[in-house]
Amino acid sequence: MTGIATAIGAAISFAFAMSWEILWALVLGFGLSAIVQAVVSKSEMSRLLPDDSPRTLMIAACLGAASSSCSYAAVALARSIFRTGANFTAAMAFEFASTNLVIELGIIMVLLLGWQFTLAEFVGGLLMIAILAVLFKAFLRPALVREAREQAERGLVGAMEGHAEMAMSVTDGPLIQRIFSPGGFTAVSHSFVMDWAAIWRDIAGGLLLAGALAAWVPTEFWQRFFLVRHPVAALFWGPLVGPIVAMLSFVCSIGNVPLAAVLWNGGISFGGVISFIFADLIVLPILNIYRKYYGGRVALFLLATSYTAMVMAGLMVELVFKAFGLVPRERAAVVLEPHVTLNYTTGLNVIFLGLAGVLLVRFFKTNGPTMLRMMNVPRGHAPHAEHRHHTG
Repeated sequence: MTGIATAIGAAISFAFAMSWEILWALVLGFGLSAIVQAVVSKSEMSRLLPDDSPRTLMIAACLGAASSSCSYAAVALARSIFRTGANFTAAMAFEFASTNLVIELGIIMVLLLGWQFTLAEFVGGLLMIAILAVLFKAFLRPALVREAREQAERGLVGAMEGHAEMAMSVTDGPLIQRIFSPGGFTAVSHSFVMDWAAIWRDIAGGLLLAGALAAWVPTEFWQRFFLVRHPVAALFWGPLVGPIVAMLSFVCSIGNVPLAAVLWNGGISFGGVISFIFADLIVLPILNIYRKYYGGRVALFLLATSYTAMVMAGLMVELVFKAFGLVPRERAAVVLEPHVTLNYTTGLNVIFLGLAGVLLVRFFKTNGPTMLRMMNVPRGHAPHAEHRHHTG
């Protein structure tokens, strides 16, 4: 029993250390994301995504990057805009961008993995969307799209339905005026808290799982599993196995990054890390939501094409980054023992926790808890589901 308690304590210690290291960055990332969401209207998305042209897909990527990083909210919103007229390929491009091109993901990757991984994530994310578009063009038949639309119109409940449907943006007036107006302040606070509420389980789960793997799994195991002694094989093996590990971890979005740090230190290839992080939208709970939203055949199609795009993007990113000498030579991702000292991290945590407190107060003063309770309730399933700003 003592050994078990020690092992659990070690896992929690690693998780705490990584949590403290990235806390300020999470607040900053979610704050910036909330500001963008406060001035970007979801009602315009369907109109802007009528087809699968390169221009439309780039717009979808930009809109996705400006939205919530929660995988479940992204999937729900993608179905919502598809039901209201958006092209299916464009809706999927939006969905992948919203979890792979968002601000907070890049900040956390810089802190835990390094700037090279953040650059690779953004380059690879755009590349993955392009590969998906090609695969959809080649293999997505009109009959399958009709099947997806018919199933989507049934309106089966998945997760984060209410969050995806809430209209919280402020669209009247100049950009700066909108952000600093009472309504804009309220919209930012509501988006900030709701994004945290949507994703904290993934973040906590990812940190605990990463802590457990760091504390319990010896480096030798990872080195054998990732074929470290066979560099050529490891180059291909990493992108192939990365998404599979992610699928089985049940952790998605930002929660994947601490685990990616453990895998990188253990020996997975650079491209394997990138494909692992990409795979937040094919974890098993998300695949089950795909089945509800679009039907079994479309869910399998999304699994096959998404996995292929993730593997190809991860491998291509590694080859390009190797050619330019951008793959880190040292495996020194941040997986720390717990300690809290008076340094810049502690100072930033205090400052940004204060900012989070200001937004939290605004949230509670403007009917935020009522909106929060509606996050998992789609419109029409509960009374008064329409979000309204309170400017007091």
